[in-house]
Amino acid sequence: MTEKLIELKNVGKSFHSADGAARNVLSGVDFTLADGEIVALLGQSGSGKSTLLRIMAGLINADGGDVNYRGQPLYGPARGITMVFQSFALFPWLTVQQNVELGLEAQGIAPSERARRAEAAIDMIGLSGFEGALPRELSGGMRQRVGIARALVMEPDVLLMDEAFSALDVLTGEQLRDDMLELWEGKTTPMKGILVVSHNIEEAVMMADRVLIFASDPGRVRAELRIPLPRPRDADSPQVRSLIDQIYALMTAKAPRRAAETRLTLASRLPAADVHRMEGVLERLMETPFNGRADLPKLAEDTELTDDELLPLTEALHLFGLAQLAHGDIVVTALGQRYTGADNTERQRLFGEQLLAHVPLAAHIRHSLQQEDDGELPEEPFLKLLRESLHAEEAEQALKTVIEWGRYGEVYEYNYHTGMIQLPEADAG
Repeated sequence: MTEKLIELKNVGKSFHSADGAARNVLSGVDFTLADGEIVALLGQSGSGKSTLLRIMAGLINADGGDVNYRGQPLYGPARGITMVFQSFALFPWLTVQQNVELGLEAQGIAPSERARRAEAAIDMIGLSGFEGALPRELSGGMRQRVGIARALVMEPDVLLMDEAFSALDVLTGEQLRDDMLELWEGKTTPMKGILVVSHNIEEAVMMADRVLIFASDPGRVRAELRIPLPRPRDADSPQVRSLIDQIYALMTAKAPRRAAETRLTLASRLPAADVHRMEGVLERLMETPFNGRADLPKLAEDTELTDDELLPLTEALHLFGLAQLAHGDIVVTALGQRYTGADNTERQRLFGEQLLAHVPLAAHIRHSLQQEDDGELPEEPFLKLLRESLHAEEAEQALKTVIEWGRYGEVYEYNYHTGMIQLPEADAG
């Protein structure tokens, strides 16, 4: 029987917002990382993936459920688990060698042994000759290699990677990913399991034995897809493209909900979608070869948008009724066709109508402004409302998004100098 490295049962986690209200970030999470496997975790921003990773790393505690490492409860950082972060997080005044040795020094390892292990890790990750370099002298890809060497030098059982390649350009990220897989397949490290949090669907399919799809509000495992292909994998093979299609379909499928839950609430998270980029995607969909319908992976390739950029745009188009998402495809609706054929004035009118119809926060802002004699209110009360359910950064992003949408749809205006939201002049008074 395959040994379980990390096992989570019914794990939950809440954080408190600025006003003290609890926000459920994770709920009922069941997860197992077995000896000899790579698992990828995909989900929208804010779904709690990074929080889950930090629980597994012992950096934060779960509020409920069981977290076990090799069959024993995990109450803090374990020597067998290390983590690579998205940010390089190197000390700029330390050399490559010194940065890699830091964790060993904290464990009280003798200087000679620290040096030997650090040199081996640096060589393993392809940075021999750069031991004396400072971080500012390295490229982004090389700095991330230092971050990975710093994790590998601890000789971990389990490596947790939190979007470790996302800050790199595409080619550098792919090369570093391939190098990590060579280390894994070559059994040149003691690693027994890897968990990768990613926004990149192709990356997940190329690396993982299993892909988990995370749902949001609260974060939880919604679907799982096994990847039965041997590594290395050909990104252009029909098998890989089919798996990518399946994951796009799972990512865009809405989780079953009760009828009363199908609409957004006042404090719902909103897709961070720029109006003009939404329109650009919609217009491209109406052109050849798509003619109103596209397979999402093909659309991503055509528009050169990353998954993290494209998925919020398609979610917003779906929210506004301009397109529909189904089975990994996006289809322009009759309203979307009308929208693309309209002039700018008509587009703004249609956008405003759909905004008020489908985004309760926008309708609430508009109604609140109409109750004021001068037709204006500060943004703070609406930000406070969002903070009751969202983290501070998510609340600010949601308000920024709904303000931009409202300004475009001429539902309200915003003064960036004063932070006041106002009715348009034509509607005031």
